[in-house]
Amino acid sequence: MTAMTLNDFDADAFLRDYWQRQPLLIRNPWRQWRNPLDPDDLAGLACEPGIESRLITGTRDALTAEDGPLPEDRFGRLDRAPWTLLVQAVDQHVPAVAALIEPFRFIPDWRIDDVMVSVAGDGGGVGAHFDHYDVFLVQGLGRRRWQVGARCDDDTALLPHDSVRLLADFQPTDEWLLEPGDILYVPPGVAHNGVAVGDNCMTYSIGFRAPSRGELIGGWADDLLAGMTDDDRYADPGLRRQANPGEIAPAAIDRLHALVTEKLGDRAAFARWFGEYASTPKYPEIDWSPETAIGVDDLDAYLAHGVALIRNPASRFSFIAQGAGAVLLFVDGESWLCEGATATLAVDLCADLRLTFDADRVAPGAPRALLLDLINAGSLGFDDRD
Repeated sequence: MTAMTLNDFDADAFLRDYWQRQPLLIRNPWRQWRNPLDPDDLAGLACEPGIESRLITGTRDALTAEDGPLPEDRFGRLDRAPWTLLVQAVDQHVPAVAALIEPFRFIPDWRIDDVMVSVAGDGGGVGAHFDHYDVFLVQGLGRRRWQVGARCDDDTALLPHDSVRLLADFQPTDEWLLEPGDILYVPPGVAHNGVAVGDNCMTYSIGFRAPSRGELIGGWADDLLAGMTDDDRYADPGLRRQANPGEIAPAAIDRLHALVTEKLGDRAAFARWFGEYASTPKYPEIDWSPETAIGVDDLDAYLAHGVALIRNPASRFSFIAQGAGAVLLFVDGESWLCEGATATLAVDLCADLRLTFDADRVAPGAPRALLLDLINAGSLGFDDRD
């Protein structure tokens, strides 16, 4: 699989001037654009159980959404009405689609969500809408007309619909016709609408995660609650008589507030929780764990033959530096405190999607134990092409 690379694209300038600020049209920046997936193969994925997909048919005022898996004969029964097929997390099933993520890793890995792929007939689209996250819309095949509009929020009026969030009043401010290889970046909250111009219109949506304040507080609080005991309670030694027993005194509020915020304010504990939370796989069903656990001798044999290790496409790898050369490694919701040679190995695993090790690079002891943990958990696997 040849790596996909961007040509003459200034990532630093993009981050400075456009990221989360304004849309940007990027005319075919690829050294050589190749559409990574055939429309028929995408339709085949939509028929498989366990893969999230949706077929949207009709026009703006009468859109119908059907959730997958879809019957195999569904696409032969499409009438002349516009239609769009959406399939989530295709990168986790098709290596050529996963390769689209690499050029965008100037954004931290923990922010990257997945690659949704759509194919549409002439006039197909999902209607004018906005998202709470950043997205790069890569035109893969055919042409699509994109319009962008004003910024929206949760108070923006929507059309009544059970399963499709469409803007009630969309006024475009810019419009472009995208050809294969073109990219449109859309920041969070910016209204946008895409309509296929001709058949076999394929778009690859590289989306980014942006946890809400509510999600963070709820998840962090749930984690804290799991470790609390019932005898950790309010106490007020030295209590003095109040002039009015009905008052909740300032000193009581201070103690109660501290009882809550002391735990919530533990930055180190929050960092560990967040690393585990952010690395939890969205689709854990993609299991690479070997039928029989491998041991040190097996690992040594693979390393001696130069067999590369690659990540499970559903796995998430991140780390947090701990000082003095140590790191906390997070993989698929689990964490490891790594020091010395193991920390170096952990950082390498987070930097590269495919690594070839020799015996000297993976020292005996903790580094090899880490690799064994990740391989037997299914987070890493040996590249069978080697």
